[in-house]
Amino acid sequence: MAQSTILHSPTLESVIMVEKTIQKYSQEYGKYQLWKKLPKKMMYQTFQVILHYLEDSGKILIDKDGCIMWTWDPEGIKKLISKGLMVR
Repeated sequence: MAQSTILHSPTLESVIMVEKTIQKYSQEYGKYQLWKKLPKKMMYQTFQVILHYLEDSGKILIDKDGCIMWTWDPEGIKKLISKGLMVR
């Protein structure tokens, strides 16, 4: 993540709330629309910090149109490995 001044660091509760919202609405909305769908209000800057973290950690992808999709699937990966997927 780029070094910048963060006015408010997200809490674990906030990160989990954003993750669940993205999972629910994966591939349906862009950043602003998804932010409006959150069950609790949050500063937009905090929401952006969470999105950067999730993108950097490989849990989400943001397509060229700005649509956010959930990509984290540890159970699916375990199934693939059990079927013989070779990983480093």
